[in-house]
Amino acid sequence: MLYFHDASSLEHDPSVLAPEHPDTPERIDAIETAMTLAGWPGCERRPAPAASVEELMLVHAPEHVERIRELCMRGVGQIDSDTFVGEPSYRAALHAAGGACAMVRALLAHEAQAGFCAVRPSGHHATPEEAMGFCLFNNVAIAAELAIRELGVSRALIIDWDVHHGNGTAEIFRRRRDVLFASIHQSGLFPGTGALSDGGSGDGLGYTINVPVPIGSDEEVWLSVLEHVIVPVAEEFAPELVLISAGFALTVIGVVAVTLMGVWLALGGVLLPATAILAVTLTAAIWPALQGILLTVEVIGFFIAAMLLLARIRATAITPLAGGQEIASAPEEHA
Repeated sequence: MLYFHDASSLEHDPSVLAPEHPDTPERIDAIETAMTLAGWPGCERRPAPAASVEELMLVHAPEHVERIRELCMRGVGQIDSDTFVGEPSYRAALHAAGGACAMVRALLAHEAQAGFCAVRPSGHHATPEEAMGFCLFNNVAIAAELAIRELGVSRALIIDWDVHHGNGTAEIFRRRRDVLFASIHQSGLFPGTGALSDGGSGDGLGYTINVPVPIGSDEEVWLSVLEHVIVPVAEEFAPELVLISAGFALTVIGVVAVTLMGVWLALGGVLLPATAILAVTLTAAIWPALQGILLTVEVIGFFIAAMLLLARIRATAITPLAGGQEIASAPEEHA
């Protein structure tokens, strides 16, 4: 498995301006500490390169890119109530997007079967012209658009599961037929988008799937949505590339619960499977067509204990995948 990272991810620190901010460099430290303890099983570490401005502009307006750069160059800045930047943030955002692009390039060149991007800041809330929800540039959308425009992919599937809806990614592709966007998220939370009735618009009508689930939804609900709603539509869509944004947004009341089905993280009232990679494996088992399709996973986690747990679970999940389907994984977002 390829593991992409850059030290700039540790320099982006919203807690400098907002001391209680949950998005801190310790998220990356926790992942790498746990992976080190596990011996980095089957991993090849690679640097996450900086994305070019041209790559950012695959999905973002030039004015947005320049606005973020200028704000960061001022030293400190606040974009909205919970999105803060400092001078290092622009460089970190370049490497976050660049890591996702490098991973897609490497996997489509068959350099590895799997990949993980441990980068910050996250991305799925960023729209073409607006940063929000901790997100500056939409890393997964940039990688998907790169694959379509420059790497020969004609149909891409993006699955986004998180407590919060990936409104930025949805907006970027909502009028497109070459990208199927599917989101599972808790209803009634930030950013207020992702209604069941929203199926895209224009030429992209029917190519957006939103499945808001109620508070308290457990692993069985999430996997059932994957199996009975998303997978059948995805099979008909026949994607050449699958990108998965797997969110692990915790709230202050988040808890860790051990059940007979495995380890769950209570995410703002939604029990989202901490075993995201295992969920992908289960999905592959019920969806034979997934064999050979590349997956990019963006993982978000706010608390050190949860990230240590997540990383340890991932460490044990990597080995069984080594001889099977091609799977790639990577971090992200507000949620």
